[in-house]
Amino acid sequence: VQLQASGGGLVQAGGSLRLSCAVSESIVGPIVMGWYRQAPGKQRELVASISSAPTTAYTNSVKGRFTISRDNGKNTVYLQMNSLRPEDTGVYYCNFLRLGQSYWGRGTLVTVSS
Repeated sequence: VQLQASGGGLVQAGGSLRLSCAVSESIVGPIVMGWYRQAPGKQRELVASISSAPTTAYTNSVKGRFTISRDNGKNTVYLQMNSLRPEDTGVYYCNFLRLGQSYWGRGTLVTVSS
């Protein structure tokens, strides 16, 4: 399974970005897709996830600002990020989890300036 994340960039605080994660195979089935981020000097953390139900979950710091969604026809997962803050800065990674097997894509850098 290959994942390609894109959409990162430099944005001012209060701005928006939409990240995309294209997956090399179907995302239909017992699969949970997630977006993680790693800030400089910090551990990677789960930002948002979406199951095939679909049910979604978010870390508290992004609730109400970020929205995760999926397009099964395009094998793509998105992360819409609004009202960005400097503390949202980091490398964002997408993750594909299926029956205990986890796959990662290369990250995309998001930088939020104050």
